[in-house]
Amino acid sequence: MPDKQSVLIGLIDPKSPANVGAVMRAAGCYRADSVRYTGERFGRAARYQTDTKNMATKIPLQQVDCLLQDLPPAVKVVCVEFAEGAQPLPGFIHPAHALYIFGPEDSSISQDIINRADAVVYVPTVGCMNLAASVNVLLYDRLSKAAGSPVGHHTLVSDEDLIKSSRDVNNRLTVNRQ
Repeated sequence: MPDKQSVLIGLIDPKSPANVGAVMRAAGCYRADSVRYTGERFGRAARYQTDTKNMATKIPLQQVDCLLQDLPPAVKVVCVEFAEGAQPLPGFIHPAHALYIFGPEDSSISQDIINRADAVVYVPTVGCMNLAASVNVLLYDRLSKAAGSPVGHHTLVSDEDLIKSSRDVNNRLTVNRQ
């Protein structure tokens, strides 16, 4: 794989179009390369209800039979799950090339996939978050820890440029400290 990092999101049998839409928006906000999913439940959904930035036209969303199929050799599989022995996300060092796998909203990642993972991490919360929230937290953590990250190290763009390019067109707020 080239020097560019790659971030793939894998969703196991997602059921909620709202969650998948929010995952697509997160993928756009945090520069994920693609989202793949298994199962039939989402395929029956009519539209991406919360993909308000229309990321589905910019980031591939693909249904696959197995999330682990056709992965380039450099890609590490990272499951995000409350599993005994999982590593807490705050101390996790993200691989350059990763497929992050998230379980369905109403179940867990299978033991077979957990056994094949290069790492299993969990977000230390009291109770579990929903699918889209989990993806957002994981991707933010990755971006904030990345060398050259506008969030972590402020070397790609200035804070002002990042704010201006990221905010909604109706937002023209400024902070005036006196």
